[in-house]
Amino acid sequence: MISTETTWQEALEARDDLEQYADNAVGLFALSLRFGLDDIHTVAAESITDGSDDKKCDLIFIDREERVAVLAQCYFSTKDKRGAPANKASDLNTAVAWLLQRPIKELPERLRSSATELRAAIADGQIQRFEVWYVHNLPETDNVQDELTTVTSTSKTLISGLNGASKIVVSSMEIGRESLEELYRETLSPILVNDEIKIDIESGFAVQGTNWKAFVTAVPARTLHRLYSKHKTRLFSANVRDYLGSRKSDANINNGIKRTAQSNPEDFWVFNNGITVLTHHFEDVAGKTKRQLILNGASIVNGAQTTGALGSLTKAPDATAMVPARFVQTSSTEVIYDIIQYNNSQNKVTASDFRSTDRIQKRLREEVEAIPNAKYEGGRRGGHKDAIERNKNLLPSYTVGQALAAFHLDPLTAYNFKSDIWVSDKTYSKFFNDDTNGQNLVFAYGLLRAVEHAKQVVVAKSKSDNAGMTTQETDLLSYFRHRGSTYLFVAAIASCLETFIGRRITSPSKVSFGPKVSPKQATQHWQDIVALVSPFCQQLSEALADGLKSNERAQKSIGTFRALVQATAGANTEAYKRFAKLITVAR
Repeated sequence: MISTETTWQEALEARDDLEQYADNAVGLFALSLRFGLDDIHTVAAESITDGSDDKKCDLIFIDREERVAVLAQCYFSTKDKRGAPANKASDLNTAVAWLLQRPIKELPERLRSSATELRAAIADGQIQRFEVWYVHNLPETDNVQDELTTVTSTSKTLISGLNGASKIVVSSMEIGRESLEELYRETLSPILVNDEIKIDIESGFAVQGTNWKAFVTAVPARTLHRLYSKHKTRLFSANVRDYLGSRKSDANINNGIKRTAQSNPEDFWVFNNGITVLTHHFEDVAGKTKRQLILNGASIVNGAQTTGALGSLTKAPDATAMVPARFVQTSSTEVIYDIIQYNNSQNKVTASDFRSTDRIQKRLREEVEAIPNAKYEGGRRGGHKDAIERNKNLLPSYTVGQALAAFHLDPLTAYNFKSDIWVSDKTYSKFFNDDTNGQNLVFAYGLLRAVEHAKQVVVAKSKSDNAGMTTQETDLLSYFRHRGSTYLFVAAIASCLETFIGRRITSPSKVSFGPKVSPKQATQHWQDIVALVSPFCQQLSEALADGLKSNERAQKSIGTFRALVQATAGANTEAYKRFAKLITVAR
């Protein structure tokens, strides 16, 4: 367990997996802290621009599901200074202008795909927040803040030109030592609202456990209205950290709760399931005229819908509306984790969103556990410690879902709907079913990692020896500059399995490297195949011309790719035979 005395600098230094990204490491670290990202390498593969002529755009992070986009300039100093160079913050005006305004054809090739996708997402109203970051490891200064004020203004003007009707929240922020420390501290505690909160109550009772204690009562609905109005989604900090499919917005708030609060306030208590609140400390105080429950900090782990619905009412609920509530105090990290997990998994409203208790995920966890140097948490996404305490053998749940989707020839879902894999019962059952097994899971995951590695290699060469790149390497680099290219490449390779191993495959789920091959070894096994077929990547580019959006174009390009692999199989017979010897096909 990480000590609360650990600093963000020590946490970043401990992330040796980020060293390969140089100055961008601090930006990726900030992204992982801010958005609770489980797999920073997959994010890096899509988000990092890859050359000196990047028009001051170091990172372009787009998440349509969370409806957020981040443009970042990164700077890392090896010397202690009073602040980061303000001119780099000013450079973000240039970055924003190139990304949002300049004609696509005039952009450097490495920016075109990101700019096209971002502009389309803004125009379609799929982005609610656009954030411009200047990330560095030095103290934050007023000079930088002054420059970023101009960046915000520029961004608002340009976004209005793309979609004047959209209500996008635009912000520019300096993320230096102070902000990184705050983000880091937030990952160490599931409770972000640390105010003293006084709640008037009529009655209640305490319950004591081995290493926790709780208080059960009813709280006025208008108290929740007030708390939400003040703290917004920070009030749900513990709720969303290990909760698949959750959305930190009002979009999912249950209108039925609102109607009950407005039309039947006196019945709200019996109609509502209530809330569970984590707190650092509570005290039941009985005064002469009224009784109060005094909280030191609060995070609602169950009841986000109820609180959000009440909080978003135009006026406070009637005084007769009461909400069942229990407040839990514990200093045990493990108990906190279990409270978050069990409260959410037992919530009937969100049963389809939380898969860690699914029998298939339980089986997969056990099967992966038997594979060397492999750990799979099966449906759990980023506990509050995971952004810092990295298990090097961990196969992140979301990445596994994306790898399986691409492996099953559905790259659009892998790239565009990573949460839908877990949220939608229909989509989930396509990739996680009785045929899915731990060995095949590692097989598909290894392929995705091998493709990402191929991208890293060609990008690194373009930076160190651009003049020495072959035509084939230049074409491959051009392909990988398209967002979504890695998932399309995985699908294309998976479609050629029968050619590689020279036999019919009745189900892709039956293919693996066997029970003794670790994820790292699986990645290495795939690398020769990826290298052999990479010259055909240009045949996939048409499906990525305006983003990975059309399944018809994707499948057509995969078919062309497969035909070329089949046509050239004779020249690669020995390599395919070597690969086939590594393969196990279950009956």
